[in-house]
Amino acid sequence: MEATEATPDTAPEATPEATATAGTGDTRAARVLGRPFDINGLTLPNRIAMAPMTREFSPDGVPGTDVAEYYARRAAGGVGLIVTEGTYVGHPSAGSSHRVPHFHGEAALAGWQRVAEAVHAAGGRIVPQLWHVGVTRDEGQGPIPSAPSVGPSGIGLDGAAKGHTMSGADIDAVIAAFADSAAAAERIGFDGVELHGAHGYLIDQFLWGTTNRRTDGYGGDLASRTRFAREIVAAVRAAVSPAFPVIFRLSQWKAYAFDAQLATDPAELEALLAPLADAGVDAFHASTRRYWLPEFDGSDLNLAGWVKKLTGRATLSVGSVGLDKEFVGPQGWAKETASTGIDLLLDRMERDEFDVIAVGRSLIGDPEWANKAVTGRLAEAVPYDVAQLGRLR
Repeated sequence: MEATEATPDTAPEATPEATATAGTGDTRAARVLGRPFDINGLTLPNRIAMAPMTREFSPDGVPGTDVAEYYARRAAGGVGLIVTEGTYVGHPSAGSSHRVPHFHGEAALAGWQRVAEAVHAAGGRIVPQLWHVGVTRDEGQGPIPSAPSVGPSGIGLDGAAKGHTMSGADIDAVIAAFADSAAAAERIGFDGVELHGAHGYLIDQFLWGTTNRRTDGYGGDLASRTRFAREIVAAVRAAVSPAFPVIFRLSQWKAYAFDAQLATDPAELEALLAPLADAGVDAFHASTRRYWLPEFDGSDLNLAGWVKKLTGRATLSVGSVGLDKEFVGPQGWAKETASTGIDLLLDRMERDEFDVIAVGRSLIGDPEWANKAVTGRLAEAVPYDVAQLGRLR
């Protein structure tokens, strides 16, 4: 999801949690967040990840020294796992921006190798997020403007006609592009890969009935709609070594379709997840807009909690950690901020509802956010502001 939204212009309402103090002390935060965690043999030094956020500071798709320094600062600031911004796989229709980094081609991969080396030198772990935007790309845009925008059924997120329906050859080409980028990630020294299957982009377009109206083996019921994602996971798994972690990011909500659901109950969610786990996913990154909200009636578990319960796989959760306001969509207010602490987050992680918490805009605001969280100093954290998006720091 792009980190380019405007701030609301009203003041936050008070919540019961606003009376909390800044954490419960160094001991608890360090004990809960400072625990190492293993994903398919990759040991993370703690339970804090950096969430992927589009920044568009890579001219012609090539990340430079400023991008390497940007990620290395977060690793030095205590982030245990960095998930990069979305990177375009090597397919002509993969994306819309000339400044979003590629994960293919000699120049881009050389730049990414320098990024990985910088993060490792700072003590961090890093995986690229591999991305194809599908029909959200407008015709005539992107690195190859003449390429058609493609999706499962030529239908946009609003249900209206948009783009071109993918042929079998198109599907095969995209699957190969994801596998090639994953193999390149392992070759140049990354610690794993994340596949972007969320927020209404191409993989998610196949999963969602609104955008997938196909009548062949890639459409129909939910199990059939997982086929494209399953084949990408399997191809990636075959292209990398068995001990190379494969993470899959999913969401119910889509860009500008905040109430969308792939699964309306745990049984449907299990039908979606089981084929992906069987295909080789080592960890799921469950994206929600507010991590503390329950996903289904009758349980306090959030989406990541349900994913862990249903699959037994490692899970990353995400959603408004450290923010005091919403920056996109229907307005609502975060329950915990830099000034009120992260007690609710620690409660959930202490009972192992999910394994790792991914932090987004708070880490744009303050590269030291992770260290400050672990040591109970979040009251000192620099808050996120949209003005910070104008430069890498």
